Amino acid sequence: MFLKQQNDDALIEVISVEDLANPMHDKVQGRIQDGQEEQDPKSFAKTELIFPSGESLPRCWLDSHYRENTSPAAMAS
Repeated sequence: MFLKQQNDDALIEVISVEDLANPMHDKVQGRIQDGQEEQDPKSFAKTELIFPSGESLPRCWLDSHYRENTSPAAMAS
């Protein structure tokens, strides 16, 4: 999966999508897509990543307590 860094629009290939979707992990391993040679993996904070379309990552990927602030009426619908 590819994401972008918010601050410089660098394209990042996420190595483990499972880590990305796990709200208990605040960082993911990925490779910056720069040039023709594959770059070494680096750690990226999930809060600094967005989808290539410019959309933010889902809150459930970032916050392990995302359901605690939801009202019961919102959860029923």
